[in-house]
Amino acid sequence: MSVPHFSPRGGMSSFRQDAGVRSHRLAPGTLRRVVAFARPYRGELAVFLVLIALDAAAGAATPLLFRRLIDDGIVAGRTDVVIGSSAVVAGLALVTAALGVVTRWISARVGEGLILDLRSAVFDHVQRMPLAFFARARTGALVQRLNGDVLGAQQAFTSTLQNVVSNSLTVVFVLAAMLSMSWQLTLVSLVLLPVFVLPARWFGRRIAAITRESYDLNAEAAQTMNERFNVAGAHLVKIFGDPGRESAAYAAQARRVRDIGVRQALYSTYFRVGLTTVASIAIAVIYGLGGVLAIRGELTVGVVVALTAYLSRLYGPLTAMSNVQVDVMTALVSFERVLEVLDLEPSVAESPAPQDLRAAVTVRGASVELDQVRFRYPGAAEVSLASLEAVGAPTGDPVGDTLHGVTFTVPAGAMVALVGPSGAGKTTVTQLVTRMYDPTGGTVRIGGVDLRAASHASVRATLGVVSQEAHMFHDTIAANLRYARPDADDAALERALRQAHVWDLVRSLPDGLDTVVGDRGYRLSGGERQRLAIARLLLKAPDVVILDEATAHLDSESEVAVQAALAEALRGRTSLVIAHRLSTVRDADAIVVLDAGRVVEHGTHAELLAVGGLYAELYRTQFAPTA
Repeated sequence: MSVPHFSPRGGMSSFRQDAGVRSHRLAPGTLRRVVAFARPYRGELAVFLVLIALDAAAGAATPLLFRRLIDDGIVAGRTDVVIGSSAVVAGLALVTAALGVVTRWISARVGEGLILDLRSAVFDHVQRMPLAFFARARTGALVQRLNGDVLGAQQAFTSTLQNVVSNSLTVVFVLAAMLSMSWQLTLVSLVLLPVFVLPARWFGRRIAAITRESYDLNAEAAQTMNERFNVAGAHLVKIFGDPGRESAAYAAQARRVRDIGVRQALYSTYFRVGLTTVASIAIAVIYGLGGVLAIRGELTVGVVVALTAYLSRLYGPLTAMSNVQVDVMTALVSFERVLEVLDLEPSVAESPAPQDLRAAVTVRGASVELDQVRFRYPGAAEVSLASLEAVGAPTGDPVGDTLHGVTFTVPAGAMVALVGPSGAGKTTVTQLVTRMYDPTGGTVRIGGVDLRAASHASVRATLGVVSQEAHMFHDTIAANLRYARPDADDAALERALRQAHVWDLVRSLPDGLDTVVGDRGYRLSGGERQRLAIARLLLKAPDVVILDEATAHLDSESEVAVQAALAEALRGRTSLVIAHRLSTVRDADAIVVLDAGRVVEHGTHAELLAVGGLYAELYRTQFAPTA
């Protein structure tokens, strides 16, 4: 007695999905947009469907050949029929194998092409999002859109489409063949169907729940590793943590993952063993009834064998089709989540007819002007998606303006320092000048051009920033420098490093420019990272330089080296500096004092000290040397 073989295409994938998607309502137009993504592959998809139909027909024809081989060959004693039927069965097996290979090749081409298209579209779109988007969105959620949801979306045109079409055609072909041979045994087979479908649905719900729990536990364990294994996290653990406590906590998480894995394996085994057992019983029933009918002369032996062979091609697809809505909706919901990101419009958008800011600066000079600038940080609904933010976290939406009518000018080639207490709006001003945000009122101009009218590329080319935390990618020194200017040769890198007073250090390293700086540049000291950041800025050669407390966290020796590098970086350039050190303030051509988002004082160091206002107070408490 043979046991039906359940094809992987009609297997357990449906039961691993979340049945909750059944009740999900797709956004209007989702199906139309899904089809639009498949349009470049319509030729391959048409061939794909034809091959699936041929594969289903070939599979349905094989039991008919068994019947002929037995009834017209073995029973009738005709060797030619036996040999001929066997040859055709073997030929169909080869054809089916070839169809499987070609179908998989087309499926892979379409699937991987869709993954490329979707990932490229999402990555390109996310790159254009403003800083406020990244300040709110969870990095893990964004990565999930690029990985998990994109993979789920492409299944709509590969495995899900193949399963739906293949299973549907197989059921039609099989039922037609079975009814043509014995409508009585066909009805008995259908009566036994609930014995397959109902347990499958019951187990499916449990497997789906266990799988979701498994995903959550694995994500929790992965989050622990991500936080502890990055350099900043590892440093924190070594300073404040306890290795024994950390290991015990992770072991507890790992045990929970193990326990859920065992439960998942057992439920899956129960499911497979249960279906196999029920299938064996169903075959026994068909063999028993068919055998009786064959003895009575109402059926032939070949028909009985063919009908039992058809059972494996009937129950598997029908069981899978009972959850086809889950498969289809899961793929479409993944598509919808991808489209949700693509539909989020950047709040800092490029003008339809953008101006070249670099060209304007060349003609008019790189002056920076803020004219009655007001600004309120955007709320969550303006820049992000709830599904990308932490669940249950407060929105933290702003309640009022951060800047109130700020007006000042930095003449071309001059250096202006921004001074004020914490929260005064200094960093906000620099973010508006670099167009990380657009003002909610007033205008920010460089070279007389409203930044909202300038192209993003020309703004990037005109401006350079050195912040108090110089970020480096986990790559070589050369690669980190060339990020600002990809076409720079080694000679240009050396010039920039010499100007930044860091060439001697780089030259002394065993690998020189090819030295890998580590995660966030952590293999280097703070002063070394800052000087490399200045070298990167010098390599870019911007017209306007923004310094956001670039020496705030440096020791005295490092500060001297960085200040020397900054002097090179600022020479001949327009610069806006958030002042932290006294030397920076004294060197400024003018000082703008901010308080609560307003300009409260403006003048030189000496003038502001003479006024005796907020700057003089800050000078006494923060800048004046202590005895």
